[in-house]
Amino acid sequence: MKVIPIMNVNEIDLNLLRAFDAILLDRSVTMAGGRVGITQPAMSNALARLRKAFGDPLFVRTPGGMQPTPFARSIADPVRQALGLIDAALASQARFDPSTSERVFRFHMSDMGEMVFLPPLLERLHHVAPAVRVEARFVPHDELEDSLASGEIDLALGTLPGLAPPVRSHRLFRDPYMSLMRADHPTIGKTLSRRQFLAAFHALVSSVGTGHQAVESALLQAGLHRRIALRVPHFMVVPMILARTDLIATVPGQFARSFEQTGNFKALRPPVHIPVADVKVHWHERFTEDPGNRWMRELFFELHEER
Repeated sequence: MKVIPIMNVNEIDLNLLRAFDAILLDRSVTMAGGRVGITQPAMSNALARLRKAFGDPLFVRTPGGMQPTPFARSIADPVRQALGLIDAALASQARFDPSTSERVFRFHMSDMGEMVFLPPLLERLHHVAPAVRVEARFVPHDELEDSLASGEIDLALGTLPGLAPPVRSHRLFRDPYMSLMRADHPTIGKTLSRRQFLAAFHALVSSVGTGHQAVESALLQAGLHRRIALRVPHFMVVPMILARTDLIATVPGQFARSFEQTGNFKALRPPVHIPVADVKVHWHERFTEDPGNRWMRELFFELHEER
C-alpha cells in the first residue's frame, strides 16, 4: 500500500517553494543556493525544513546529483505553476522603464542567430534603452525549457520546434532555405539543377534540437549520405570553408543572402524540397506578464516580424 506523505502546510513559505524548484532545476544544493541567492548551509536548512513539512526525503543524493523522489516529481509542476502565478501577479504591478533600466537580458540563440538578431537589437537599444545590457548564450536543447522556466534565459530565438507549452512562442518570420556556394563555383552557374545538386559535395550544419535538421533529412532522402563531406555544429564557419572549396551548403535564406551581398558567394534555390524554417521568439508562460520580458518580446516583433 502506497504511503502518502503527511504535509504540514503551516511550515511552508514562498522561499521554501523557490528552494524546492531551484534544487529540482539544478540537482545540486550548492548550485540551487546560488540560483536563489543564499548560501549552501542556508539551502541545506531549507531542504531540511521542506523534508519535515512534506514528510518525504524529496531528493536523494546520487552520482548524477540530487534526484527527486516520486513524491517530489508529482508536485514539481504544481509548485512551478504556483510560483509562476505569484511572479505574474507581482510583475503586473511592476513597471519597466527602458530609458532608465539597467536590466540584463539573456537570450538563447545560435551563432547565426547572433548575426541576424543582435546588430539591429543593439542599434535600437542604443537609442531607447542605453543602460540595458544583453548576453547571448547557447543552451543545450534538453536544458532550454528549464532555463526559460527559471529565468536564467529570458527569451530563446530561432527555429526550435521541440519547445512546447508551458513555453510560449510567436513567429517572427518564415525563412526559405538557399544553397550557398562561392561566386566562381566551377560547375554551378546562375541556377542549380537537381543533377548538379546531387553531384556536388555538401557541407552540413548539424544543429541538434533545431528545425535545421530538416536539411539533413532532405539530403538523405535525396540519397546524398555519401556526398556530405563535412558536418559542423556552427553556421559562421561555413562561408570561410565554401570560399576555399567547391562544397555547397544549404542554409537559411537570410544567412545565405547576407553573404551573397559581399559578392564572394551566390545563393540559389535548392532543387529538392526542404520545409520553410519558422523563426520564432520563445518565452516561458510564467514570464508572460513580466513588463521587461514583454517589452523585449515586443521589440523583437517590431524589428523582425513580417508585415
